[in-house]
Amino acid sequence: MSASVKHTIIFLLVVCCGIVLVPHKVAAQAVPDTSLNNIIDDTLHQKKAGPGIVMVTPEGQYNGDSTEVTRKKGRFQPNPKKAGLYSFLVPGLGQLYNRQYWKIPLVYVGLGVAGYFFIDNLNNYQSYRKAYIGRINNPYYTDKYVGLYSTTQLQQLQNDYKKYLDLTVLFSAIGYALQIMDAVTSAHLKNFDISRDISLRMKPVATQTGIGLGLVMNF
Repeated sequence: MSASVKHTIIFLLVVCCGIVLVPHKVAAQAVPDTSLNNIIDDTLHQKKAGPGIVMVTPEGQYNGDSTEVTRKKGRFQPNPKKAGLYSFLVPGLGQLYNRQYWKIPLVYVGLGVAGYFFIDNLNNYQSYRKAYIGRINNPYYTDKYVGLYSTTQLQQLQNDYKKYLDLTVLFSAIGYALQIMDAVTSAHLKNFDISRDISLRMKPVATQTGIGLGLVMNF
């Protein structure tokens, strides 16, 4: 057998082996991250899984039939609906579910401030209201505000603290809703990533007329 025939047979064997192995393992070239000068492992594997093909990537698994992506174990992805429900039931619980522990003290500090103003405004409103009603129904009043406020002033103070109480309830409700929205939004954006290769910066540019500065957009 001549050398050319041997080379031809070897070449055909290599091609046949490649055809057989390709469905089982396909390797993509690693792409360097231009901003970090690191190699990104984007190797793609394919394997049969029932009637379809499942492609296992560093980001997760892609099922060709159901078009569903399942993330790899170890990369936590919260459910926005669960996060919102938890925050609705117990303030701060959604942030705990999202593993954003630093937000929990902020939520409870806000609740503490809202509770303080609510109780203070409620007590003052009830106190001024009780004194005002007592002066209307009893000409010989002996409340603790005698000599401090007139009946007209007590009425004005009652109305003011009623307004403060209503505003406290309104702002507390808004804050309660915001912490729910924060839990839902944070769950949606938990694994949201923007490549560092996307950037806009100033860079010296040489042209026919001279040297200047230009804006460079990298993708």
